[in-house]
Amino acid sequence: MRTTERPKLILASASPARLKLLRSAGIQPDVIVSGVDEEAITVERADELCLTLARLKADAVVDRVGAASGPGTLVLGCDSVLEFDGEVLGKPASAADAARRWQRMRGRSGVLHTGHSLVDVSAGQRADAATTTVVHFAEVTDAEVAAYVASGEPMQVAGAFTIDGIGGPFVDRIEGDHGTVVGVSLPRLRLLLAELGFTITDLWSGTPA
Repeated sequence: MRTTERPKLILASASPARLKLLRSAGIQPDVIVSGVDEEAITVERADELCLTLARLKADAVVDRVGAASGPGTLVLGCDSVLEFDGEVLGKPASAADAARRWQRMRGRSGVLHTGHSLVDVSAGQRADAATTTVVHFAEVTDAEVAAYVASGEPMQVAGAFTIDGIGGPFVDRIEGDHGTVVGVSLPRLRLLLAELGFTITDLWSGTPA
C-alpha cells in the first residue's frame, strides 16, 4: 500500500540533461550518482542493455539510501544507448572515436534507446520500461564534425550527440518522444509512477525551472 506522504524522487544519474528536463516538468529531484561502471556490462541487444543499466543504477542508489529513506522515496535509474548499423553505441572512447561516429552517422538514422527503472524504496516495488526514438542525422560537413568534437559535448553522451545542446542543429528530425533522446521519457515516467500507485502531479514542486 502506498504511503500518504508526498513522494520524493531521487535521480540516480549525473546527467545534467535529465535533471534539467525533470525540473522543466515541475519535478525537483535529489541527485545521487550511482557509480555503476557502464563499460563493465555487456548485453547484446540495445533495448535490453539500457534497461539492465537503468536497473543497476537504481539498485545501487536504493542500496545506499536504504533504511535512511522515508516513506514515499522513489529512485529513478536511466540509461541511454544508440543503436546504429546493428551496433550498440554508448559514450565515445575518444575524440577520434566521436569523429569517426559522426562521419558514419551523418545523413543517416539510428535508434536511441532509453531504459527507465523506478523503485519505491519502502515498498520494495519496481516498474521499468525501455523507450525508443528514431533519430535522423543531418548531412554535416567535416568542418562541423571537427568543431563539434572539439567542443567536448559528444564525449559526455551516448551516441556522441545531443538534441538539447549545441548538437541540436545536427539532428534533422526524430520519430518518437523527444525526452527519450534527452535521457528520460516524461510520458513513460508518468506510466511507471501509475504502476506504483503514484501520479506525476504528486511530484510537482511548484514553478518549473
